[in-house]
Amino acid sequence: MKKLTVAMVQYHCNNSNQKINTEIGLKYVREAKIRGADMVLFPECWITAYCCPDIAKTLVPIEKIEKNSDFIKWCEAAITKESEPILKFRAIAKELSIGIVITGFTKGEKYPQNTAFIIDRDGQIILKYSKVHTCDFDWECYLESGEGFHVCRFDDICIGVMICYDREYPESARELMLQGAEIILIPNNCESMKPRLQELSVRAMENMVGIAMVNPPGENAGCSCVFSPIVWNKNGVPVDNIIMIADEKTEGIVCATFNIDEIREYRNREDLGKYRKVKAYKWLTK
Repeated sequence: MKKLTVAMVQYHCNNSNQKINTEIGLKYVREAKIRGADMVLFPECWITAYCCPDIAKTLVPIEKIEKNSDFIKWCEAAITKESEPILKFRAIAKELSIGIVITGFTKGEKYPQNTAFIIDRDGQIILKYSKVHTCDFDWECYLESGEGFHVCRFDDICIGVMICYDREYPESARELMLQGAEIILIPNNCESMKPRLQELSVRAMENMVGIAMVNPPGENAGCSCVFSPIVWNKNGVPVDNIIMIADEKTEGIVCATFNIDEIREYRNREDLGKYRKVKAYKWLTK
């Protein structure tokens, strides 16, 4: 029976010290391997921390802050796939034969991007995804948005990634589903989780994909979760698609397993997303 066990690291890296964040992350990877995980999923912007200089919180036009020394330092701290933290995660992935989804601010053309890398069991980067739906109502307006959604194959499972606010847009998951995604992994860092859990349950159902989301712990936060796409059994009886929801404040690894064979059988027999009437969708790209 084909399965995928995902270890979600429900921990808050709120220190921008990349060396410290990397060392903490590597320890969690080793723990995940001991617990039998196939893939380790980190929250949003793990290596760099999800934070910005105070000047960016003013939300003034970027032309007024791009020469500020703190803003320049923040941009220069963005990483690349060749940066030491990424090389260390690649090395441990190969050493332990485990997949890793690691995150951080990466260098864009001019300003940082909010990025997730999927690393395979051989330590190779098989997908780089930069957040498309940046939170432009807040300081993420200074980030460069990604330009598309992509999938890769890990252990012969088709996997896609969304990051945090991407989840608020149904088009994100649908783009991945149309490319064949069977599992969508979501690095997250936000609060107000109750409606967002409901939202993720629906994304799993409407796209017939498994979803795993990891979120740092905190008041009205945490709640790392895994949802199955399966909402009816073979007899058409409704079933709960919650595989796991962590509590708000527990710190550390939470694990859950997808039954890939069951998901594939369900996708073959059910119809959600298969009979779209695309000629009627005239406003989706406006």
